[in-house]
Amino acid sequence: MAQSTSSDWRDALTVYTRPRVIAMLFLGFAAGLPFPLVFTTLSTWLRDVGVERTTIGFFAWIGITYSIKVFWSPVVDRAPIPGLTGPLGQRRGWMLLAQVAIIAGLVGMAGTNPVEHISAMALFALLVAFASATQDVAIDAYRIEAVESQFQGAMAAMYQAGWRIAAALVGGAGALYLAEFVSWEASYIVMAISMGVGVATVLLIREPERSQTRRPLLDEQSVIEFLQRSSHLPGFIRMPAAWIIGAVFSPFVDFFRRNGTWALTILVFIGMYRISDIVLANMAYPFYIDLGFSKAEIANVAKLFGFVMAIVGAMVGGVLVVRFGVMRILLIGAILVAATNLMFAQLALVGKSLVGLTLVISADNFSGGLAGSAFIAYLSRLTNTTYTATQYALFSSLMTLAPKFISGFSGLVVDSYGYVTFFIYASSIGVPAILLVMLIWRHNGVDKNG
Repeated sequence: MAQSTSSDWRDALTVYTRPRVIAMLFLGFAAGLPFPLVFTTLSTWLRDVGVERTTIGFFAWIGITYSIKVFWSPVVDRAPIPGLTGPLGQRRGWMLLAQVAIIAGLVGMAGTNPVEHISAMALFALLVAFASATQDVAIDAYRIEAVESQFQGAMAAMYQAGWRIAAALVGGAGALYLAEFVSWEASYIVMAISMGVGVATVLLIREPERSQTRRPLLDEQSVIEFLQRSSHLPGFIRMPAAWIIGAVFSPFVDFFRRNGTWALTILVFIGMYRISDIVLANMAYPFYIDLGFSKAEIANVAKLFGFVMAIVGAMVGGVLVVRFGVMRILLIGAILVAATNLMFAQLALVGKSLVGLTLVISADNFSGGLAGSAFIAYLSRLTNTTYTATQYALFSSLMTLAPKFISGFSGLVVDSYGYVTFFIYASSIGVPAILLVMLIWRHNGVDKNG
């Protein structure tokens, strides 16, 4: 029995040696780098130069771009890009186009003074967020199509590792160090150059086999039925309508058909699972600044040490999903995220303390990493690979829509009631996610795949 258990753990760990799992490290880097540059790092820049917290809070609404990417995901899923889709394939072509746009947006941010031209800064940040969300659609589709479902936990963990390396070490700590010792402008130029990692990765990897051999859009049953019923229509109306039916409507019909009456419950759960940590994150770095920490101290603790704990949490989560199933780890992750948010309230009462900050960051990043691996694996398993990009974009859009909208008011809450009340509030809104995990787990049945 002990030997069998040891073998099970060994098999679970060797999943990280698979080539496509390793490749996700670099794609995760490309996905993670833009994120702090339009959120936490940007909010630190804005607060550092004296922009009001209420204005900083409104910048969180740029993140709604990530939450509405489902609207253009059918285009990413099915529409070819002239000059790119032919040599690179559907997934890699869209990744490359998005990366070029991200680089352009970061260069624009570097050349903008946020005090004098706050609107221009918001527009460049919006370009980066839009391109980044588009890149996410293509990367998520690649991740799901590249390996079998049993390896999705490991793919999610490696994706998170690369994402955290970029978001914490490069776009987080690296950008803050450069801002402290050089300038914010130089920092964002270096970040634009760092996106070259993503460009190089796209040029080196191969298109997933399932993407290359996927059934053509016109061979979809719903499209065939429409074409048969609409033979009387002129071609310039009939063919675009057939494309919309196959690329836009069919993915959603498929999801509701497969999940029946539980489809809406699943979608509500997806929309609630990350609400607690996303709402808190919008005010975390202004909180550190207001406590009196320097940019270097924030980089040392919140970015570097937090990065290590996030990677540990993600890797532990990936292994535990393989070993114990996704629902158990989803529940543990939801409980940990809500609980660790209360630690921020305690730090607000204590005041500036490097030890306290280290403990809070450790717990927050470990729980976030563990919950993230389980949640990405869960969303991946919900996806039908016939409609990979569109369905996953629906899930990941819902994941951030409500949190990003609510977090836009976080600055107002802090200014009106203080940080302690805000962090307690951020923790309490995580309770529904815990209850929904338990409800869905009970519906699915507690088994080894739970």
